[in-house]
Amino acid sequence: MNFSWMLGLIILSQQVNMPESLSITNNGYPISVVNRTDFSMHLPILPIMDTEKFQKFMDEIDQHITKNPKNAIIDKNGNIIPEQVGYRLNRQVFTEKIFSYYFNNGPSKLEVPLLANYPRVDSELLGNIRSEKIGEYVTFFNSNNKERSNNIYLAAKAISNYVLFPGETFSFNTVVGERTAGKGYMPATVIVKGELSEDLGGGICQVSSTLFNAVDNAGLKVVHRYSHSREVSYVPPKRDATVSWNGPDLIFKNEYNQPILILAKMLENKLKIEIYSSDVITYTPKQVPYLPYE
Repeated sequence: MNFSWMLGLIILSQQVNMPESLSITNNGYPISVVNRTDFSMHLPILPIMDTEKFQKFMDEIDQHITKNPKNAIIDKNGNIIPEQVGYRLNRQVFTEKIFSYYFNNGPSKLEVPLLANYPRVDSELLGNIRSEKIGEYVTFFNSNNKERSNNIYLAAKAISNYVLFPGETFSFNTVVGERTAGKGYMPATVIVKGELSEDLGGGICQVSSTLFNAVDNAGLKVVHRYSHSREVSYVPPKRDATVSWNGPDLIFKNEYNQPILILAKMLENKLKIEIYSSDVITYTPKQVPYLPYE
């Protein structure tokens, strides 16, 4: 027998005065008011809950009160900005309390029960894995090209402070996301089938190429990496890593026994990407070539 029907039969045998409405609060502030009829199937006599309506309502409450956690990060001055714990709806407790209101003459006010949602990276972890630099790479760009510099800055910011745990794989496209005008990306020169053209996000391949050489310097396993159809000006031949949304991607894996931290920063006309880890890591660095800078 359906659980809702069973509860309906139980309540039928009890002569109780049901509260007409339920006020739902978060930190004491009302966020919703519901009635028993909002969840009812409108069947005669029996109070039968429409579970689909209830699930939709619970999803709405969860969306309203959810606060995503924030990882600890290292700011441009090298200071650790502490993590922030997030919260989401405790669905089990919320369901029990709603059922109590609906079937058992429960209270007319309900403070939303929360579950803590902890970030993946806290201050302690970040402090531990910033101690040993295991790889780095530097490239140069024309800072007078404002559109391209803007795109490099946005992509570098997206990958900076990323922590890759042992056994995990990093995808540049996944981490940076789609390059759109809504995210601030501007049209700039890109290479398409050996030809130069304009497209949103032009310049981010310098970020992926700098990252490739940094992780290669750190001895990390490169899973996928593709070169442009023509040589680029910021890395030696065949040391580039072209990326495109729904196209080529830079993917590498952390096969070390410690997490690694990616830090990226722009200094005037220079892009620098560093790879850090714990001082107990055992790693095998590689020599990587540079272009001579004039």
